[in-house]
Amino acid sequence: MKKVAIAALGALTAAAALAQDAPPVANVGVLLDYTGALAEFGPNMENGARLAAAQLNIAAESVLGGPLINLIFEDGATSATNGVDRARKLVDTDGVVAIVGSLASGVTVAVSEAVTTPGEVVLMSPASTSPLITILPDNDWLFRTVASDATQGIVGAELARGEIFADHSVDTASIFYINSPYGQGLADAFEAAFVNRGGTVLSRVAHPEEPQPTYAAQLEQLLAGNPDMILAVSYPGQATVYMTEARDLYGFTSWQYVDGTQSLEIIEAVGADILEGQYGTAPGADPEWGGAEAFQNYYEDAFGELPNLPFIDTTYDAVISIGLAAAAAHLAGDAVTSHSVRDNLRAINAADGQTVGVGEFVAALQALAAGNAIDYSGAAGEVDFDEYGDVVTPVQIWQFQSGDITPVAIRRADEIPAE
Repeated sequence: MKKVAIAALGALTAAAALAQDAPPVANVGVLLDYTGALAEFGPNMENGARLAAAQLNIAAESVLGGPLINLIFEDGATSATNGVDRARKLVDTDGVVAIVGSLASGVTVAVSEAVTTPGEVVLMSPASTSPLITILPDNDWLFRTVASDATQGIVGAELARGEIFADHSVDTASIFYINSPYGQGLADAFEAAFVNRGGTVLSRVAHPEEPQPTYAAQLEQLLAGNPDMILAVSYPGQATVYMTEARDLYGFTSWQYVDGTQSLEIIEAVGADILEGQYGTAPGADPEWGGAEAFQNYYEDAFGELPNLPFIDTTYDAVISIGLAAAAAHLAGDAVTSHSVRDNLRAINAADGQTVGVGEFVAALQALAAGNAIDYSGAAGEVDFDEYGDVVTPVQIWQFQSGDITPVAIRRADEIPAE
């Protein structure tokens, strides 16, 4: 990390510190992907986590006399087996009070069922968007800072049917999806909304979670009937292979994308000229949202340009939420445990609390120390966990432009229809 923008955190002086005992440093696991089909996303999400922890700890040293959290990173490898193994290590060996992760919904579900729910440890995903997570029995140990694909599927259908851009409208589509809770849930949501808008889905074809050397047989099924486009509900590790095959074997290059295929690696594999102008959707912050602008400034001060890749801001929000919950527990006189962190996650987003935004953590801790409620307003949107541990964030429409990924429109939560 080059630096963290310290000045904007507040006047970090001894005079600002309140008479509080220094908090215990809580271990927080961060289960990201550095290998496997989602390896492209892990490093930048790690930057978001490190920025959050640095800002929190600087504020805590000023106000409380010591840091709040220590991050321990593990590689889930885009694999349920690896994710469960690494989560067990974080819980049993490192004694974490919470885990931020994972990316793939199938990994998050496996970790929740095998490790965190039976172990009564908070699991907060910044990236798992499957609608299954909303209804998974988890006894309130599973949270996420990213919206369900129930909304992204609707926006994807609006996009495909020309309701967002007149120059992008199709009548027929096929869906190529990863055979996981993520792929199945997003494929279902898109198909229902696309058909509801008068479109026709010609075929739905699943592919394995493990990247394959060829997808020729599946592509033949997908291309039957000459669909106007194929929705690619996959990860870069698979899409770079099958999109190249579709181009070379069948001359097919008409795709629409989702968060899992919002990828610079796809540009490199398929070619910027072929992808130019094609659209995708992903959970994404409203560019006019103050938290998004502040996050971008802090990130770029610390790491350089913020790439338009998904889940960096939601990772930041997850770490901040856990850290503020740990601070609230400590300042209430409770031990910082998984239970006390869980019990304070909604309390730091009190509707009548003092609003604290991105980077405003001296003010947040001072308010908590004074016995006042706070309402954390995040980088990706409001972080108001409902009874299922879900939040509602906007959906971004993005486009491949000039060899890069460019946000071109936003659908705010109140603009997305119910179906």
